[in-house]
Amino acid sequence: MIDLLFLGMVGLRTRPVRAVLSGLGIAIGIATMIVVTGIPASSQAALVRELSALGTDTLQAMPVPDQNPPARLPETAVAMVRRIGPVRAASAVGNTHTLVRRNDRTDRSNGNGLTVLATRLDLLPVLDARITSGQWLNPATAGFPTVVLGSVAATRLGITTLVPGGSAPQVMIDDRWFTVVGVLAPIPLSPDIDRSVLVGWEAARAELRFDGRPTVVYLRAEESQLETVRSVLAESINPERPGQVLVTRPSDALAAKRATESSFSVLFLALAAVALVIGGIGVANTMVVSVLERRSEIGLRRALGATRGQIRGQFLTESIMLSVAGGLAGTVLGLLATIGYARWQDWPLVVPAGSAALGVGGAVVIGVLAGVYPCVRAARLPPAQSLTSA
Repeated sequence: MIDLLFLGMVGLRTRPVRAVLSGLGIAIGIATMIVVTGIPASSQAALVRELSALGTDTLQAMPVPDQNPPARLPETAVAMVRRIGPVRAASAVGNTHTLVRRNDRTDRSNGNGLTVLATRLDLLPVLDARITSGQWLNPATAGFPTVVLGSVAATRLGITTLVPGGSAPQVMIDDRWFTVVGVLAPIPLSPDIDRSVLVGWEAARAELRFDGRPTVVYLRAEESQLETVRSVLAESINPERPGQVLVTRPSDALAAKRATESSFSVLFLALAAVALVIGGIGVANTMVVSVLERRSEIGLRRALGATRGQIRGQFLTESIMLSVAGGLAGTVLGLLATIGYARWQDWPLVVPAGSAALGVGGAVVIGVLAGVYPCVRAARLPPAQSLTSA
């Protein structure tokens, strides 16, 4: 085996320029294959990440509007939703039907177009929301008259920033003073929260006569089971009157995300295949020319007792080594190009594992196919004719 590898390297060492140019054809083909699968995969991952940020795994449930008497959700709505298997998280807010004012001198009827909502403490992760100033409600503050302002509410009330260590501003809700402890960043998926003043659930009960019934239930569920969750959500929230529960339909971004995940770039794969074929033709051409140029060597080896099988093995090994070297170089080049482009575009790096494995594997296959005819032709050359033509 070692002797066979040594013989296979003879032609590559004696004709390095031709070997490099032929290997370059394989390298370009393999690199193209990795690039045209890795870059679209990274782009797809970036797009899927952006679509996921549009709430592809979220649903909302609320009472059906304009009912007489008004439809209401039960107090156990959130607990019932959490019992649904694919649901990962659920929370809720409840309308207190009160007005918020900047101070006690503001017109009592001027609520600035804002809504005062009772909120559960686990609302932020369900909405993927974050605090820009101050802090979110916690078990210690949720029972006291404290509030967190949505981004729009903070602007309208003139309280956009809280100074650490300074005196906290206050707003008036239903003739009671509430201390502002935090301000939320804008929530694109929940603009109603942006226009709201959020009060702790228990504080709303104690200070604002809140009845404890949620008006909107938010949930996150497994994307693959979102339609199933939606189909049972109304019955789970209100088993006695499911018709009084309105469930939003899944985001249109979910359909777009699924279409993106199922799409596959046939054009790019075809381009990679063409590049591989061209590289294979280059290797085959190099090996055929090598056989023609080395007929004297072949004739001498046959005259010294080398069998046809040994001659075939020599040239087939040379073809495979040439292709493997090009495949390894192409794999490295393709990975470097993909990594560089993904970082430049600020995409998550995704290189299909099959592409890297197929790089070297495809090179071996190309080497075998490209070397079959030349090695058979070399083995069939009569020793006397080879030596005479030399």
